[in-house]
Formats: sequence, structure tokens, C-alpha cells
Amino acid sequence: MPDKSFLFSRPPVWKSHEQSSQRQLPDDLQSWLYETGSLTKRLRGIHGKRFGVKVLFHRWKPAFIDECRLLGLPPCRYQLIREVLLHADGEPLVLARTILPEPTIEIAHRNLSHLGTRPLGEVIFAYPDLERRQRQFSRADSGIWSLGLQAAVGVDEAIWGRRTVYAIHRQPLLVAEFFLPAVLAPAVKQPPKIDKPFIQKS
Repeated sequence: MPDKSFLFSRPPVWKSHEQSSQRQLPDDLQSWLYETGSLTKRLRGIHGKRFGVKVLFHRWKPAFIDECRLLGLPPCRYQLIREVLLHADGEPLVLARTILPEPTIEIAHRNLSHLGTRPLGEVIFAYPDLERRQRQFSRADSGIWSLGLQAAVGVDEAIWGRRTVYAIHRQPLLVAEFFLPAVLAPAVKQPPKIDKPFIQKS
């Protein structure tokens, strides 16, 4: 698994979210899970210049089987996999994983393959023909995360996430986002800052 992800020791389990389950979730969590706009824009509105992106993983690798199935891709083909931590001055807010097929990168004039610490949402929401095709949800327990992530961030409780299939000029990409406790109450909870460099690239 380390060669396909820094975040996960095993792939999350995803499913469609039924209305009956939705009503059981806290309102603050629902507001993030069902956000239709750019997370980057929303987080910047809350945290201002404190908002930042730390790259955790940036490699051309085969994606997880279920990710390939969702995107209609051959499971052995290499995709650009990008995993990042969205934070406010080192305070962990959101963990994100993006699967970028080569045709999508090419049609986007390679803007998506050279993001660096620029947020993905800042780029894809600038495309006027951006489509949102499908959304699924997952409640990930602490055992799903890799040892490297546990050491860096310390995810010690179940957290909710979503993944969305977008399309740019009809070419798909997959974005998964998991919402850490601090993002739900940023003005209240202040966990320790992250000061360890754990960028993994090739």
C-alpha cells in the first residue's frame, strides 16, 4: 500500500449516502460533506492567509481497484496520484487524495500535474465546464490510516469523508476529502501544529 498511498494502509469503504443516514449526522459535518462549491474558497474564507497545502504524496502509480472502476480506467494503468494535507498554520483540517488520469491532465493543458502547494480546487473550479458527476461517502476508522500518517497527524477517531467524480472537458478525475475534527470547529479546537516534513515524491 505505501507505493500507492501515504494516507491509507487499506482503501476506504465508500457508499452512497441515504437521506435517512444524512439526518443522523451533525449539521456542521453535513455542511462540509454536502458542500457544492470549492473547499479551498471556503477554508480561505475562514482561515485567511493561515490556510496552506502540504504535499504528502505525488506519484504516477496504479490507483486502487475501486477508484479505477469508478473512473472507468484499466486497473494496471498509471495515474497521477496526489495526496495533500490542507491546514491552517500547521493545524490539520482536511486530508485529500486526487486521482488524475493522463487524458484529463492533457486536456487541462497540464495545469493539474504541476500544482505544487497550490490547492486543486483553485484550479478545477476555474474551468467553466467543470461537471460533478458522482459523490460517495465513507466513515473511516482510525485503523485505515497508514503508520506514517498516524505519526504525523495522529488520527485517533473515526472521521467522515467524501469522494467526488468531476470532469473537465468531459475527462474525469476523482477527489476524496476527509474532514478532521479541527475543520468542524476551527475557532475552538487548537491541536498542536505539524512541523515534520513528510513530503514523498518521485
